[in-house]
Amino acid sequence: MRLLVMGPLILLLIFLLPNCYSFPLCTDSRAPVTLKTPLSFCSYNGSSCCNATDDAALEKWFKSMNISDAGCASVVKSILCVKCDPFSAELFNVEPKLKTVPTLCNSSLSSSSVQSKDSAKDFCTQVWDTCKDISILNSPFEPPSQGSAGLPISSNKLTNVWQSGNDFCAAFGGSSSDQSVCFNGKSVSFNSTQNIPAPKGLCLERIGNGSYLNMVAHPDGSNRVFFSNQPGKIWLATVPEQGSGGTLIIDEADPFLDLTDEVYYSTQFGLFGLAFHPNYTANGRLFVSYSCDKDKSASCSGRCSCNSDVGCDPSKLGSDSGAQPCQYQSVVAEYTVNSSSSMPSKAETARPLEVRRIFTMGLPYTSNHGGQILFGPADGYLYFMMGDGGKKGDPFNFSQNKKSLLGKIMRLDIDNIPSPSKISDLGLWGNYSIPKDNPSADDSELEGEIWAYGLRNPWRCSFDTERPSYFFCADVGQESYEEVDLISKGGNYGWRVYEGPDLYHPLETPGGNTSVNSINPIFPIMGYYHSAANNNVGSASIIGGYVYRSLTDPCMYGRYLYADLYATTLWTGTENPEGSGNFSSTIIPFSCSKNSPIPCDPVEGSSLPSLGYIYSFGEDNNKDVFILTSKGVYRVVRPSLCNYTCPKENTTDISTSPAGTSSSASNLQNVTRKVMLFLFVSLLLTTISF
Repeated sequence: MRLLVMGPLILLLIFLLPNCYSFPLCTDSRAPVTLKTPLSFCSYNGSSCCNATDDAALEKWFKSMNISDAGCASVVKSILCVKCDPFSAELFNVEPKLKTVPTLCNSSLSSSSVQSKDSAKDFCTQVWDTCKDISILNSPFEPPSQGSAGLPISSNKLTNVWQSGNDFCAAFGGSSSDQSVCFNGKSVSFNSTQNIPAPKGLCLERIGNGSYLNMVAHPDGSNRVFFSNQPGKIWLATVPEQGSGGTLIIDEADPFLDLTDEVYYSTQFGLFGLAFHPNYTANGRLFVSYSCDKDKSASCSGRCSCNSDVGCDPSKLGSDSGAQPCQYQSVVAEYTVNSSSSMPSKAETARPLEVRRIFTMGLPYTSNHGGQILFGPADGYLYFMMGDGGKKGDPFNFSQNKKSLLGKIMRLDIDNIPSPSKISDLGLWGNYSIPKDNPSADDSELEGEIWAYGLRNPWRCSFDTERPSYFFCADVGQESYEEVDLISKGGNYGWRVYEGPDLYHPLETPGGNTSVNSINPIFPIMGYYHSAANNNVGSASIIGGYVYRSLTDPCMYGRYLYADLYATTLWTGTENPEGSGNFSSTIIPFSCSKNSPIPCDPVEGSSLPSLGYIYSFGEDNNKDVFILTSKGVYRVVRPSLCNYTCPKENTTDISTSPAGTSSSASNLQNVTRKVMLFLFVSLLLTTISF
């Protein structure tokens, strides 16, 4: 493949794209809705976390307080109505317990606060001064359950509970040093992002020649990882220490698990997902997502995704590449390791016999199958990414159909398995249960498995390890636009009403249409048009990556890295201010390290590395990021090795310490942002739809 130099026109197209969208989130983990009329009490218009019923309930609560002072009443009303703010999840700090009062801006708590010392910015003190001696019945300002022991909750004056404004603001105030966002009485106030220099380029080293589709860090926290390829093999490998000059230690003749007899493999089929149970080191459970062919495998026998429940007749689907409807199926299966000891993490092979079939579903067409699986870091549930089933334009509108599981992200509980007789009664597709807080709990139209919908073909999703509520998914476009979405509970991401930010007009609609006015789509936070990515090589397909959290390249820290299949372009996305959900993305140059253990293949007539096709990204226990390509495995290394300048890099030519043990990886993952920034200075840094 010949890579072309990006010209001024391409760059111009990038800068003409919408460069940011917000990622608001409500206290119920849902995205806000667009109001058709303003709220009568809280006066929100446009995007809000309240509907008319919520607004009326807040008004009733406010009236029950019977506040006699107009100034205090105005302040309390503004605080109550924060529940309707599009960023209420951040303001109320919903984990682990929902608070009754949002975080009130209090600049006096921190000398590092970027907020000025006026009364509007130091809002917590203003609330105290205005309301401290005013009677407030049914007050939201109840003392924390662990504090103010012996004081009656029914106290209706602030001075009856707290001795001073400092005590009050210790309970309800927040500053830039401990909260990413606070309420200043008028609007959401975000703290400024740390001024980390932008990366000049991404430095890569080639550490392996194999071609893989998945890479998963070993759950034991060591420097071992798992790789899998599309035909169906999984290997256990050891990652060399940064700066050691070593290569991947992997024996492709001795796989950890070989499922090639079960997996149906072709361009659009194969082993697509690999995930390890959160308690893998104790129970040895692992899960694999793959394609099967019911004409060749007796165990490949799931229900067809095109059925009467979703208003689809399989006989009307027509032939697709000679295949019969639902001849091919998407499967999630459970396996376990071979180990005679009580330490599964030491196992070097897994049993090839399936323990349990978690999920099986027949596919209407032969493309857009998604297939990635991963466990949520905060909830421990299994997330399963499913494409719209294929054929141009999703003609049966599966992605918008709330009863179809195509074009969805599913969330399954694989630890609480109902009895076999109960599974059919519940209408499940396999051995799992529905988490009680899935969106269907308060939206009866949604099928129980669904966490989010309106996706075309999600290809590589990841949780930000530092902020697990940030769930990034890249969604492959149809004709013009590739997008990155932030996934929220019950979110509708627009396909096929929209392709990215643009309206989409399908050529055929046997499954009907969804009107624009009937949905509240969540638009991409980042993305690109095909013309800006492929340089006339061919159609584009986005490859989702990770928020970079390694210490290796401090200028990349906190930036989301993603790419295009054709490997001509890499992007980094930045949120600014942090916590706001406002992202912008830019193209980042990349080069091959002068110390690369395996020489990088150069682009013809250039010194730039030729990566071939980019299939996926990976992350190890040190949070180093890897790029999985048709020409091998590449790792992001210190920028100075490619003559890129990063002021925060320690350029002493000594490698960082390897992970080695679970304790070292755990310590790395759990340090706070403040400590991480300090370490930058004080420590040594060392397939897809075409």
